[in-house]
Amino acid sequence: MINIWEVNETNNMIEHENLDVRTITLGISLMDCIDSDLERLNQKIYQKITTVAEKLVETGEEIERNYCIPIVNKRISVTPIALAGQAACHSPEDFASIARTLDRAAKQVGVNFIGGYSALVSKSMTQGDRDLIDSIPMALAETERVCSSVNVGSTKAGINMDAVKRMGEIIKQTAEYTKEKDSLGCAKLVVFCNAPDDNPFMAGAFHGVTEADAVINVGVSGPGVVKTALERVRGQNFEVLCETIKKTAFKITRVGQLVAQEASKRMGVPFGIIDLSLAPTPAIGDSVAGILEEIGLEYAGAPGTTAALALLNDQVKKGGIMASSYVGGLSGAFIPVSEDQGMIDAVEAGALTLEKLEAMTCVCSVGLDMIAIPGDVTAATVSGIIADEMAIGMVNQKTTAVRLIPVVGKGVGETVEFGGLLGYAPVMPVNPYKCEAFISRGGRIPAPVHSFKN
Repeated sequence: MINIWEVNETNNMIEHENLDVRTITLGISLMDCIDSDLERLNQKIYQKITTVAEKLVETGEEIERNYCIPIVNKRISVTPIALAGQAACHSPEDFASIARTLDRAAKQVGVNFIGGYSALVSKSMTQGDRDLIDSIPMALAETERVCSSVNVGSTKAGINMDAVKRMGEIIKQTAEYTKEKDSLGCAKLVVFCNAPDDNPFMAGAFHGVTEADAVINVGVSGPGVVKTALERVRGQNFEVLCETIKKTAFKITRVGQLVAQEASKRMGVPFGIIDLSLAPTPAIGDSVAGILEEIGLEYAGAPGTTAALALLNDQVKKGGIMASSYVGGLSGAFIPVSEDQGMIDAVEAGALTLEKLEAMTCVCSVGLDMIAIPGDVTAATVSGIIADEMAIGMVNQKTTAVRLIPVVGKGVGETVEFGGLLGYAPVMPVNPYKCEAFISRGGRIPAPVHSFKN
């Protein structure tokens, strides 16, 4: 039974510690929309999304009012468009028309983002995959709410280096296409290794082919709550520290479980998973870096950072899985630079570098996220950074991702403003040495030996 003390405690977390449900994401299958005629395909996609998601925003707002729990975003994810559109699309321009349809549908139902303009090419690419990938810069420049992702590697398949090379070029093109908005298009594009089918967070959300026709996934967040809890045990040993994080993660996840069950019941859509990630925002006190500092670091990036992050990630998962039987998505601690004021402060102080961030991604929830780099970096350098991150995911059997923003016209030390949840970021330096000969080899990096488990 829930007692009045627990009610008051949760209310205090919401009012003073930035506890929120970061997103309700409605996953929608487009497999029954597949058609060889492009016009009919677009009509079916628009009809399916606007029908299934018609009451998503309304439902989220009702739950907010009834339970006084902030639900920051209402979002949609769809079947990877490279799969749903392949029968009708014969050029990048054809795929871009679907992106425009997704954008219209998202605006009609009132969600802030729609994910799934995606391709899954961890082993190789079909012509449809290539066309969708080639269309990404155009699609992201012409739409407001569409998010794109490409999975280029997995532990079982290895790394598709042809796709890695192409994605470096695509990110550069996307930056150029959206340079009037500080290359904002790149903030809606993520490259994955081991992408999960049920991720509710953007920009990487898509509705996997193993999922139901429609499903509710919820992402919770509460770095401010964890930090406040740790302030109460400052200076105590690691056992106390770990127990505090676990108990706090449990409470945070229970809030998400409540929202997910209510949304599922009210919409008549099955509940999928809770993603119990600690996702920061630019708001003061809502920072993963702030948690690391409370654990005992002067800045994120100081010696001990990777160990502290590993501890945090593990305890969040241990607490969360006791609060919900269906934990999925990414689940852990996000370390996006632009969305976390503590990370921004660490970069500006010189404590946090791209290389240290890469080391941290070995143990965090995702990878190199929302990092602004100079606009004059080469496509091969971007591909090299992607390849490094994909290797971490492949070898460690975890999800890793790259969301880099080469800001056209800006260099190291300058600042770029993205606005809203995307925040702002200092432009970080990149290793100047070249890797073109490596990236240009072509082919595939084989799966690691420990992938053979049949």
